[in-house]
Amino acid sequence: MNSQISIFYFGHLVDLLHRESEILFLPRTISDVRGLMAHLARRGDEWTQVFENPRASMRITVNKAFVEADAPLKGGDEIAFVAFQMA
Repeated sequence: MNSQISIFYFGHLVDLLHRESEILFLPRTISDVRGLMAHLARRGDEWTQVFENPRASMRITVNKAFVEADAPLKGGDEIAFVAFQMA
């Protein structure tokens, strides 16, 4: 079973996190977007700032469809986090 996922970052997240995308092997303990965000937050610093208590303005897609944080994840999924700095 393929547990690899693709993650894309858009808006100000690119500058803040210093990347546009990454490939990640989905740990078996992660079953939804909320779990993925908690996993990313554990990287510390900017990652914690972005993913521990995400702004309401951040949008998430799974396989190019907008979803909420409780959306399920599986290997092969493409996840995007879209956030623009609000003045």
